[in-house]
Amino acid sequence: MATVKLTALMEKMKMENLTPELDISKIKITMPDINRPALQMTGYFEHFDETRIQVIGFVEYTYMQSLSDERKKEIYTQLLSYHIPAIVFCRELQPDELFHSIALEHGVPLFQTKKSTSSFMAETIRWLNVKLAPCISVHGVLVDVYGEGVLITGESGIGKSEAALELIKRGHRLVTDDVVEIRKVSEDTLIGTAPDITKHFIELRGIGIVDVKALFGASSVRETQNIDLVIKLEDWDKDKEYDRLGLEEEYIEYLGNKVVCHSIPIRPGRNLAIICESAAVNHRQKKMGYNAAQELYKRVQANLAKRREEDDD
Repeated sequence: MATVKLTALMEKMKMENLTPELDISKIKITMPDINRPALQMTGYFEHFDETRIQVIGFVEYTYMQSLSDERKKEIYTQLLSYHIPAIVFCRELQPDELFHSIALEHGVPLFQTKKSTSSFMAETIRWLNVKLAPCISVHGVLVDVYGEGVLITGESGIGKSEAALELIKRGHRLVTDDVVEIRKVSEDTLIGTAPDITKHFIELRGIGIVDVKALFGASSVRETQNIDLVIKLEDWDKDKEYDRLGLEEEYIEYLGNKVVCHSIPIRPGRNLAIICESAAVNHRQKKMGYNAAQELYKRVQANLAKRREEDDD
């Protein structure tokens, strides 16, 4: 199961540690969800998920201040007795001394952030969803082509990296070469990233390793990209029937999510970069509501209907 270190979240969200006495180096977050313990402040702990980060906003904070000292001690002790990864106070709110002392007693780290509660929660959930998402590695090249994430796959040596290099020269951006780490961040979205060790590098047979960022500049690479389209390169087979209209979409599945997939036969003289560009733009058009194959089909049907009418006359 994927985990994220609490220290990584602290650095990412620029939080201030209010309990530096505690050792947080070994605390790990396992859940991307966050909880605002409003119900818990009233004493309701049924179905309380202690594995989530707890966030104290202005509403919870003012309610805590309204409690009597006796009730505060009771609620604070009950809440902080759970193995909570951390409690974050938003809007630079400061926990009272009783809350702070009980948190130290039970070893629960406290943090403070300047961000508003809503923006902090939204940004943290988004970041944790990516970091804790189910992940697989596939062999291929991921390129950002006109804003569409194009994953180019195929057998070793078929020309994936060469196609990516040509796309980069034409102004598109490399995400990763050779190994693509795919994360499922939602039921509709797959995100591709590069392993740290191969980030920004491309391997070209006969030349070796090329540093794309150093060669073409920072604008030629990007860190992550949604995977919108898969182009599968394969050797030309004269006996195989290839789709020439595109009326029916083919799909490939990663982590339970389906992605549109085009099988492209390779022959000498075919410009893979232009084919990838055309496929990306065509896919974008389809998302915007225009399908060239269906438009051609409509024209053919209209032409046939017109001929029938002429024949009847």
